[in-house]
Amino acid sequence: MPALLKRVGDAHPFHCAKRDIVQVVTSQSAPTYWANRTVVVTGGNGFLGSKVVARLRGFGANVVAPRSADADLTQLGVAEELFRTHRPSHVIHLAARVGGIGYNMVAPAQLYLDNMVMGLHTIEAARTCGVEKTVILGTVCSYPKFTPVPFREESIWDGYPEETNAPYGIAKKAMLVHAQVNEAQYGQQFAFVIPTNLYGPGDKFHESVSHVIPALIKKCVEAKERGDDKVSVWGTGAASRDYLYVEDAAEAIVLAAQLRTSAEPMNLGNNREVTIRETAETIARVVGFTGELVWDPSRPDGQPRRRVDASRAERELGWHAHTEFEEGLRATVDWYLANRAEAEAPPTH
Repeated sequence: MPALLKRVGDAHPFHCAKRDIVQVVTSQSAPTYWANRTVVVTGGNGFLGSKVVARLRGFGANVVAPRSADADLTQLGVAEELFRTHRPSHVIHLAARVGGIGYNMVAPAQLYLDNMVMGLHTIEAARTCGVEKTVILGTVCSYPKFTPVPFREESIWDGYPEETNAPYGIAKKAMLVHAQVNEAQYGQQFAFVIPTNLYGPGDKFHESVSHVIPALIKKCVEAKERGDDKVSVWGTGAASRDYLYVEDAAEAIVLAAQLRTSAEPMNLGNNREVTIRETAETIARVVGFTGELVWDPSRPDGQPRRRVDASRAERELGWHAHTEFEEGLRATVDWYLANRAEAEAPPTH
């Protein structure tokens, strides 16, 4: 990180004394570490958050996962009251306003402001309320539009994000700066993780917020049911993504919350680059849609390429993704077919 962000001074008086958590916990199993700890998981009822909550509870943690209607993190006083009431040792901040390319294009200001403010308040409330460690979820959308593949953490500052992703990506990048300066000035402890494109059971399939995999699954399932012989797909199919199964991501986040004590970013990915064309063809095969995929180049591709270097997570956490892409797609399609009303529910924002 830039030299000016190197730590200065002692821990803030409200903050727990800075400890070498890695040294302390590497000899402990996860159940031993988490037993009887209180953890606040913002966004804990969502797609990723629900998996993180289930893992923590399985390890014996007391997990508080407030719904946004009950804890509006765009209000600083609400965040402070939440942390003062429950006195968590850890806060895992997963709450976010998100959407696919279409939503990014129609609501950029809302995406920027809400994510920026929620992150600001969560980090500051955690600092002043003495939270031992704060885990922040970044986004691969923060990387520059033309980042050398594979994306390495140090490249995040090398340019402007892809235009449709920029408002969300820059809000998340601001959280990284906030974590780094608080670490430097106050000794506040963080883990900052950057997952690549998530997918899996529990994803959002409503057309206003769905990402590429749920959007394509829904299109192919509906086309198959109607007997259509074509499905229209945005873009050229040439762009690529690095897909991470949601359970693999949840595993990494819980490990980072236990082991990681640095505001330097850490990538989480599958180390496999898949084109959108291959994605669509695989989904069509899994769903059983045998018609034609028709590409619409008038629609944006988004970022041209994505694959992250997740070697830092493997080296420091002993973690790597283990779910094969097609295996994860089959689980996602099965969940969607069994839970269509829930999957297609409109967003609450």
